[in-house]
Amino acid sequence: MLRRIVFTIFVLALTSSARAQQASVVVKKDVVYGNVHGAGLLADIAYPEGKGPLPVILSVHGGRWVASHRADPGEGAIDVKKWAGHGLFAMSIDYRLVGCSAPPACYQDVQCAIRWVHAHKDKYPIDPERVFLIGMSAGGHLVSLAATLGDGPFPRTGGWEKQPNTIRGVISLSGPYDLEKLSWGTLWKPASGDQLAARRLASPIQHVSAKSTPILILHSDNDGSVPVLQAQEMADALKKAKTPHRLSIHKKKGHMRVTDEVIVESLDFIDSVRKGK
Repeated sequence: MLRRIVFTIFVLALTSSARAQQASVVVKKDVVYGNVHGAGLLADIAYPEGKGPLPVILSVHGGRWVASHRADPGEGAIDVKKWAGHGLFAMSIDYRLVGCSAPPACYQDVQCAIRWVHAHKDKYPIDPERVFLIGMSAGGHLVSLAATLGDGPFPRTGGWEKQPNTIRGVISLSGPYDLEKLSWGTLWKPASGDQLAARRLASPIQHVSAKSTPILILHSDNDGSVPVLQAQEMADALKKAKTPHRLSIHKKKGHMRVTDEVIVESLDFIDSVRKGK
C-alpha cells in the first residue's frame, strides 16, 4: 500500500511539473520526415524551448498496421507536447498503412523517421546518442523490430539514406513479438513471396541477440489482442541472449494504452539506460 501511495504521489508530481513546463514548449505539426513516390510522410514534433541537446522519444502508433494515425491516443500515439514537457524531443509519426502499401513499407517508414532524427541533430535540440522509440500494439511490434533487426534485408526508402539508424532503447507497450503465433499476424502480407517466411522475418523474437537494443516491455495479463505469453516469451529470449531489458506485467489493464503510469515507467527506463543500469 505504501509503495502504491508513493508511486501515486510521484505520478501527480510528474504530471504537475510537465504542465508547468508546457508553456515554453515548441510544437510543430505536419513536419515532412520522408518522401515516398512523391507523397510526404508526416510527423508532429515538440521540444522545450531553449534547452538541449535532448533525448528523443519517437512514437509509433498501433492499429494492426492497417489503421490509426500519429495523433490517436487510442492506439498509443503519444501527446508530443506532454512528453516534451518532461524534457524530451518528442516526435509522433504516421506511416504507410498496410491497406495502401504492403509490408514492409510501414517498417521502412519507421527506419526513415529514425534517420530523419539523426539528420536533424543540428537543426533541433537533439541528442543523437539518446534516441528512444515507443510503440503500442502494432507500433510496439515495429519498434521492437527496430531494436532487434535494424535495416535487415529491407532497402532504405523515404530519404536520408546515408544517415545512421542507431537507437539507444525501445519501449514496447502491448506489442506482439511473434507474428506466426498472433491471430492478426496474417495482416502482415507482403506483395509477393512466401507469406509465412515474411512473417517470420518480421518477428522481433527471431532476431534477438546480445547486440539488440535495450527494451522495456509493458503488457497486461489480460490483453485480449496480444496474449501476455508473447511478452513473456520475448523477455525469456532477451534474458537468454543477455540483452538488457525490463518486463513489466500489469494487472487487468486490457490492451494497454499510454497512461501516466506508463510515462513514469518509460522515463525511468530512459534514465536507467542513460546511466547504464
